[in-house]
Amino acid sequence: MSTTAVAPLTIQDAELLIAEARRAAETAGVAVSITVLDAGGHLLAFRRDDRAVLISGETSTRKAYTALQLNTPTADLVDAVQPGGPFHTLPTALERPLLFIAGGVPVRRDGRPVGAVGIGGGTPDQDHGFAVTAVEALA
Repeated sequence: MSTTAVAPLTIQDAELLIAEARRAAETAGVAVSITVLDAGGHLLAFRRDDRAVLISGETSTRKAYTALQLNTPTADLVDAVQPGGPFHTLPTALERPLLFIAGGVPVRRDGRPVGAVGIGGGTPDQDHGFAVTAVEALA
């Protein structure tokens, strides 16, 4: 087990994630909300475009939280919560709700989770793409 410290996600990192996700969404003509959480699941940064549907703020935050807690993009978890899936009861088992819709992506450094970004407002595939674009820009 490694005891080497991993640099935490900073506000500068969060601002870069938001800028890159926003740029990708604007290029696609999609109004979105973007949430960045730190490794503890605490809000580091948030932005909602003026035209984004109001619920996108909540969905972006839940997507980020889900990706962080399971250390997996939410796009990879959609099938796991379907009837018969290994996480079928997980969406309702916890006090803080998870959201198994594409658009949440963990942020890792040296293979370890340091936070997550969540996007809401586009289609699930669009939101996932915007989040991946943001995380890749941070690398």
